[in-house]
Amino acid sequence: MTTIPARLARSTRASSDLFDARRRTLQLYRDWYRSAPEIVELYALNVSPAYIRHSIRARFEKNRFVTDPRAIDVLLLKSRQEYQETMNCWKQTDHILGILLQPQTRPQKTFLQKFYEGRDEEAVVPAAMGVV
Repeated sequence: MTTIPARLARSTRASSDLFDARRRTLQLYRDWYRSAPEIVELYALNVSPAYIRHSIRARFEKNRFVTDPRAIDVLLLKSRQEYQETMNCWKQTDHILGILLQPQTRPQKTFLQKFYEGRDEEAVVPAAMGVV
């Protein structure tokens, strides 16, 4: 199979409003959803395309309530980049199984576990949230 790097490339652009961001998100979701059988075939995965689609849906649902257009644009950029790398076969099977199919949740830590690590994750508020 010949890899054509520009085959799935899209120019980066900012969404003009939430409607535009929603339209771009739905288009990206459709691209991922339609390519599930091809992903299974490309990487010779031992899972069904339905499982890939379920995993893709869960990834998009995780960010469903993001309303900042700039944050949506960053998420779209990263997901489009993952899509291009996946479809051009620039990943290995372990990347697909580990990154795409495994849930991205961290296990809850007790107070003592956080204390022993020397940090309190709830006390650190990311600057992008706009909370002062």
